[in-house]
Amino acid sequence: MEKLFQYSSSRINAVPLDFKRYLWDEINWNNRLIALTGARGVGKTTMLLQYIKEKLNRNLEEVIYVSMDDLFFSTNNIVDFADAFVKRGGKFLFLDEIHKYRNWSQEIKNIYDYFADLQIVITGSSALDIFKGTADLSRRAILYRMQGLSFREFLQMKYHQTFPVLRLEELLENPSQPIENILKEIKPLKYFEEYMQKGYYPFFAEDEQSYFERLKQTVNHILEVDLPSVEKIDFISVHHLRKLLSIISVIVPFKPNILKLSEQVGVSRETLMKYLYLLERADLLMLLQSRNKGISRMNKPEKVYLNNTNLMYALSDTTVNTGTLRETFIYNQLQEKYPLRYTEGGDFLADGKYTIEVGGSNKSRKQVRGIHHAYIAADNIEYAHNSIIPMWLFGFLY
Repeated sequence: MEKLFQYSSSRINAVPLDFKRYLWDEINWNNRLIALTGARGVGKTTMLLQYIKEKLNRNLEEVIYVSMDDLFFSTNNIVDFADAFVKRGGKFLFLDEIHKYRNWSQEIKNIYDYFADLQIVITGSSALDIFKGTADLSRRAILYRMQGLSFREFLQMKYHQTFPVLRLEELLENPSQPIENILKEIKPLKYFEEYMQKGYYPFFAEDEQSYFERLKQTVNHILEVDLPSVEKIDFISVHHLRKLLSIISVIVPFKPNILKLSEQVGVSRETLMKYLYLLERADLLMLLQSRNKGISRMNKPEKVYLNNTNLMYALSDTTVNTGTLRETFIYNQLQEKYPLRYTEGGDFLADGKYTIEVGGSNKSRKQVRGIHHAYIAADNIEYAHNSIIPMWLFGFLY
């Protein structure tokens, strides 16, 4: 256990505090059990270590951070570990990558019930259903989900330009003032293409030259390690998932022909639907549903997208389609806080109210004419006019 404390202190002392993710101010850190999920590489671990370093650094003997892939937990369970930690004065237990521990849900429930004075924070794969399993954590855990960097966060992290988060209503109905404030400080279009290619995952800062290679490795790790640990899928299923993702990366966005796609992958229709929704939960795909459909796994999505624009560049061996790139960006940036549905009148129906059509700088309002609360998200423009909004401004929603 002493080695775990040494490792914990080393990680805490090494973490930088100069940039914090958007969830930092949204999490109620006073809750007894906090669960943080998100795709591999978006910064969950860093935020935990930052919180400890900034808020709990005066009492580090009461705090421990451990990763559940540590060899210690191959022969020790976390209930006994928590018991020993509490007996030596521990009050704050941070458990990273909880999905890599086999019986995590039941043991977390037991720890919560046994140790009333212990605060527990866990992180897990975005595919992790935190309320699924033998233990009922729904009444105990407060769940937060972390997305990759917004365009706003990318500008702050790399170029040290800080801007406030915008509400969608403000962005669409009164964009002039925030645009003016941003343009006083920076030329967004200068950096927008860079963000679209290499700005979504914070690890770009470590080595930009090998960014795409590391992103491919991240995807492989999700497929080969994270998903099997969550869903108990076998090697053949991983192969099918990889094949499905490879096919989709070439043709997104598209209205999927489920029968044809299942034949290409070599699985049944039911299995293919399961795979699509599993890849969505893993933050590798985004599935756009009809306004009139629920989110049942039996419903065929209207359109399928890769999760973010960086994945498009990393996974495609061909030239990235500009129209697809634009739609992917808008979907990705909006989905964090605003539900999206497919609509015949435009590309997206946002928050049940706003119709958004995506296009280039010359995009007209022809397709959305006569639709109330309809807007154009236009690429390669700086200013808004006649309900035509600069596309980059949608990167300031979180």
